[in-house]
Amino acid sequence: MKPRTPIAPFALLIFFSSSITYCFAGNVTYDSRSLIINGRRELIISAAIHYPRSVPGMWPGLVQKAKEGGVNTIESYVFWNGHELSPGKYYFGGRFNLVKFIKIIQQARMYMILRIGPFVAAEYNYGGIPVWLHYIPGTVFRNDTEPFKYHMQKFMTLIVDMMKREKLFASQGGPIILAQVENEYGYYESFYGEGGKRYALWAAKMAVAQNIGVPWIMCQQFDTPDPVINTCNSFYCDQFTPHSPSMPKIWTENWPGWFKTFGGRDPHRPSEDIAFSVARFFQKGGSVHNYYMYHGGTNFGRTAGGPFITTSYDYEAPIDEYGLPRNPKWGHLKELHGAIKLCEHALLNGERSNLSLGSSQEADVYADSSGACAAFLANMDDKNDKTVVFRNVSYHLPAWSVSILPDCKKVVFNTANVRAQSSTVEMVPENLQPSEASPDNGSKGLKWEVFKEIAGIWGEADFVKSGFVDHINTTKDTTDYLWYTTSIIVNENEEFLKNGSRPVLLIESKGHALHAFANQELQGNGTHPPFKYKNPISLKAGKNEIALLSMTVGLQNAGPFYEWVGAGITSVKITGFNSGTLDLSTYSWTYKIGLQGEHLGIYNPGYRNNINWVSTMEPPKNQPLTWYKAVVKQPPGDEPIGLDMLKMGKGLAWLNGEEIGRYWPRKSRKSSPHDECVQECDYRGKFNPDKCITGCGEPSQRWYHIPRSWFKPSENILVIFEEKGGDPTKITFSIRKISGKFAFVSLNENDCAIEQSEANIGLCPQCNLRNL
Repeated sequence: MKPRTPIAPFALLIFFSSSITYCFAGNVTYDSRSLIINGRRELIISAAIHYPRSVPGMWPGLVQKAKEGGVNTIESYVFWNGHELSPGKYYFGGRFNLVKFIKIIQQARMYMILRIGPFVAAEYNYGGIPVWLHYIPGTVFRNDTEPFKYHMQKFMTLIVDMMKREKLFASQGGPIILAQVENEYGYYESFYGEGGKRYALWAAKMAVAQNIGVPWIMCQQFDTPDPVINTCNSFYCDQFTPHSPSMPKIWTENWPGWFKTFGGRDPHRPSEDIAFSVARFFQKGGSVHNYYMYHGGTNFGRTAGGPFITTSYDYEAPIDEYGLPRNPKWGHLKELHGAIKLCEHALLNGERSNLSLGSSQEADVYADSSGACAAFLANMDDKNDKTVVFRNVSYHLPAWSVSILPDCKKVVFNTANVRAQSSTVEMVPENLQPSEASPDNGSKGLKWEVFKEIAGIWGEADFVKSGFVDHINTTKDTTDYLWYTTSIIVNENEEFLKNGSRPVLLIESKGHALHAFANQELQGNGTHPPFKYKNPISLKAGKNEIALLSMTVGLQNAGPFYEWVGAGITSVKITGFNSGTLDLSTYSWTYKIGLQGEHLGIYNPGYRNNINWVSTMEPPKNQPLTWYKAVVKQPPGDEPIGLDMLKMGKGLAWLNGEEIGRYWPRKSRKSSPHDECVQECDYRGKFNPDKCITGCGEPSQRWYHIPRSWFKPSENILVIFEEKGGDPTKITFSIRKISGKFAFVSLNENDCAIEQSEANIGLCPQCNLRNL
């Protein structure tokens, strides 16, 4: 029999995590050990939930699920471009009702970390900064330029004053205990030279001058001036040290998963490794920890950044995109949080000592004069389990794991032993059903209304120019779409007209995607930033209309000088003529911004303008540039809903005027030579986003979240704009259902039986929890 580890009853963890309440502070300070709230040291376990990535109807449930998961704090960025739509024009309604979101957190008696930024990165469009700011003369983002600093300070002051007015800072009795200025600027400061250094110092001083009564932080900033606290963002932060010995160790972003891109694969971070990283952080003196993300949510509308970030921002977080706990991850981390909170007094008040237990094994012990004692036993070996002796007792440590002993005697939790229930997710299809209030369709099924866009210029041209313009500078992100159109004359003596061959269209573009049309017929597609398109083109004798639809798929959201990254066509040529290659790059090009349907707002329920909708029970399939509209029933039940777009091409979707977002069931492809899918993920060893990926050859995103609160009892208007062609009759709703089973399967049945009888559902280091 292997050495047996003393086990504490798991019921104690459940009782502890469900009985915590928090009092709002009148005072928040800090020292080297922790935040001090109302004169009392506290461990902070925080969950990132971005308010615009869910809807108000979901917020109370998300906050409650986080609290049930053992979290005591909610964190969010403030999304500048969602609030200041144009200079001085503000919006704080709907998903952007920041005050309502924070008050829900307050009502749940939880703390709040408000990362005002206002730059956020976050795979969010343009990094959260308004596009209009780029076009104010003299502006360079995140640099010592007066226009940027003026508008940044103006917005930050607006947010701070709003929080003060609502009494939401802890110094006023509210839940906000920390605020952040800027975001991960240390990665890029050197690119801006001395201007970058001046800007970082200015941002910190400007923030402190706001007098909010709680500490300010700057994440991944290596030269923060006192009293601003620098913090860590990474998969592992146990070795991080604040720049000042008087500051606590804060981890603002622990990534429990990763984001996805259209055409990318599914990254997975094992629960065991997340728990290991968190336990190691607290073992090494950390006191404030935040999961980025705890609920990732959805990039509704055109808010996804990138380019190519998917509409889903699920992030494989403990609470999934639809608001449901993802198990075993959520449950495993809940148990971890309970174990850590049992150690809180010793961690924050005891003296720490470190003991070597082997070449890659160690113990950190926290003990004070009152007799409180907590120990963390770690095995950093990423291949081999080890048995160690601590205080004359043998303990079994699985590879790459930490055992937590709140009394320095009994193990209540080991990061590698997952006992939480495992859930199985099923997306159950539900056919689109005609609404009772829609015209009677008899037994024929769903009636569609169809409108086809013209390929090229509709209405009056916006402008004509020789050569090409930058896509983003032209649209200013008011739309994804920009038409580039011209015409050529083909002589009837061209050889390709006689022998049946076709010339080849060559396009170079800075990205992000493109559909090429000739004489209203789709010729092909291209995508990537940048890319070269090469495809045969069908031409006729006489005049030929060339129409190129350039598209953005989310604007750059990070990087030095990222606001200067362009998009759009830079070269167009056609080969195969008798005279050789025809270069159209210097031709006169006619431009049109956006789609006709967008300009008319035909996705809005209140749309009243005349448009040539065609009603049909058999909508056209594989037809590009087509709008589809149907009036449908709400799916039954109250489970979350996704829109299954597997059989569609690429485009945008709305329900009752609400922006579901971009859809693109693009199949995954390799992004690097090491980008291989796995059947099983070995949690042992350091994680990176390419370590445990799945979804090879599958659509990066098939289902698109539609919040239940967007549905009406009847007459729900579903509108789809399809760019390149699909089959709308195959669109379905899908009801997200979760079920799960769990059991203990023993490597040594006798040992497991003893452990379970001694500690009810105790943690047996020799027993593996396997999903059945």
